[in-house]
Amino acid sequence: MSKRRILVTSALPNANGSIHLGHLMEHIQTDIWVRFQRLKGHQCIYVCADDTHGTATMLKAEELKITPEEFITRIQAEHELDFQDFLISHDNYYSTHSEENQSYSSLIYNRLKEADQINVKSVDQLFDPEKELFLADRFIVGACPKCKAEGQYGDNCEACGATYDATDLINPISKISGAKPVLKESTHFFFSLSNFSDYLREWTRSGTLQEQVANKLAEWLDAGLHDWDISRDAPYFGFEIPGEPDKFFYVWLDAPIGYMASFQNHCDQTENLDFDDFWSSDSECEVHHFIGKDIINFHALFWPAMLITSGFRTPTKIHAHGFVTVDGQKMSKSRGTFINARTYLDFLQPEYLRYYFAAKLNGSVDDLDINLDDFIQRVNSDLVGKVVNIASRCAGFINKQFDGKLAAQTSNHLIDEFAGQQFDIASHYENGDYGKAIREIMAMADKANQFIAENKPWALIKDDGNRDLVQQICSDGINLFRIIITYLKPVLPDLASNTETFLNISPLHWNSLDINLLNHQINRFKPLIVRVEGKTVAAMIEAGRESTAVDNEEAIEDSDPIAGEIEFDDFAKVDLRVARITNAEHVEGADKLLKLTLDIGTGQRTVFAGIKAAYKPDDLIGRLTVMVANLKARKMKFGLSEGMVLAAGPGGKEIYLLEPDDGSEPGMKVT
Repeated sequence: MSKRRILVTSALPNANGSIHLGHLMEHIQTDIWVRFQRLKGHQCIYVCADDTHGTATMLKAEELKITPEEFITRIQAEHELDFQDFLISHDNYYSTHSEENQSYSSLIYNRLKEADQINVKSVDQLFDPEKELFLADRFIVGACPKCKAEGQYGDNCEACGATYDATDLINPISKISGAKPVLKESTHFFFSLSNFSDYLREWTRSGTLQEQVANKLAEWLDAGLHDWDISRDAPYFGFEIPGEPDKFFYVWLDAPIGYMASFQNHCDQTENLDFDDFWSSDSECEVHHFIGKDIINFHALFWPAMLITSGFRTPTKIHAHGFVTVDGQKMSKSRGTFINARTYLDFLQPEYLRYYFAAKLNGSVDDLDINLDDFIQRVNSDLVGKVVNIASRCAGFINKQFDGKLAAQTSNHLIDEFAGQQFDIASHYENGDYGKAIREIMAMADKANQFIAENKPWALIKDDGNRDLVQQICSDGINLFRIIITYLKPVLPDLASNTETFLNISPLHWNSLDINLLNHQINRFKPLIVRVEGKTVAAMIEAGRESTAVDNEEAIEDSDPIAGEIEFDDFAKVDLRVARITNAEHVEGADKLLKLTLDIGTGQRTVFAGIKAAYKPDDLIGRLTVMVANLKARKMKFGLSEGMVLAAGPGGKEIYLLEPDDGSEPGMKVT
């Protein structure tokens, strides 16, 4: 078998938020593939980076009153720790805001320009007159020009599915300042993507992409490609375009180049590793990208066209995946299913999630659903009840009855049968069909447990004449367990490491599958994994809800712009009361919250309200407002919130408390 040289990347997490289940699915998927290649003896280098540039980063840093550089450094440290604790084996985790990335971005741009693939156009864009910046679609909301639904973003309507230009929105406003945007002309730089239609038709059918993805791209190619706007106007956090003052590279130009930059940084720190071996146009090494289906256009249209024009190689393969849903629905703040990595780790072991994702992944771009009941059952049944059960049933006899010494031979045909499945298991891992690999491995675990159950060593040991037979049965069971753990090692590296300690062996490798442990001394067995408790999962979900109540600005929103309809009886349960604000104060450590003390006639309530941007505490004291008086109290990071005040507005500085008419008194019902 010839040794492959492989460079692998995952999509770059955005520096504006914490790592969540969606990121974890992709990085776990990638890490399993990487660990499998290493287990097979190939050179497999895994790099990634934080995606740092853009208006959102600039605005978030401004809100926190720190520099963008300070902000992204803080987030990168958080991301690295989360990935490390989920056993993600990056060789290098870097940042797109680096000297290497600026150098390669400028190099590629200049080569595109030299090839006459950059053109300049004047464009009309919506401009925020208060913040004095051009607005990306995500920062503009208004009414859909087709169905008139309010609160739609500047490129498509979530209510009716229509697509349009931001300039078509009815009564658009800036999400940043609340101001009404104005049209303003600007000079922009475009990559001539439309010149590459023929090349991309051939390249997208070259086997680099899954068939589902190639078919989708064919629709876009048939509709005709448009030139790609690769510039943004100041102010913007990013790299300035060479020779073009106040013009910056659009974040999606330098983001994929960040793969190259991270690898270059790794090469600079590693002996005998050459950048050109992997990225030159005639490279015989492999480059694999793992990404979500939502960014396939950047990786399978823009990226190969830029690479081929600038003299670099294109990816060997792009592995696209679907989205993560929880219990059949989009990850939701209100349901507590928008789960951050750290929230999960506060309650559960990382390998539970690694195993569950592996059992569900099939190499397609279908969405992956986490069914929480299935999650509990599968981990407990498969890992505890099947796999580890083999070792626990056999090790007790070997340790107690035979001083930890295994038999001098094997006698079970299952050992050769299990080892003989290595080619099928390897094919499943290679193709990203981890679910099929897991099913076959669990079928082995079932057979191993059946073998032990049928031979009943616990009954045989009662007769001294059966001692050699008991040692043989349990030794065979241990060797079956060793093979199963070898197959699971890419998915469960900690379990594999603990097994290696228990078995008293050097690290398991693919080429050790046929090497049985004979006349071998094992160590005393210790529990390798514990059951998942339903109450622990429930506590994690509740913690997700509580963390959302503290800060909801970095979560994935529910997809519907208007919640599902409710019955009148549901609405009638809401008890709205007039309340007087007797005190208001800032909340230390909170970006949006004010702590309000409310008099509702029958007593006082404490409520945390996200209105800090709109009101000064002193201006609120003495005012009347309307609150939901019968909302269940919620424990938050900053204390107990005992209700909710009602407000309206687009956000930011434009948040308006709902106030009752003059003459109202605290405690009066609002009808």
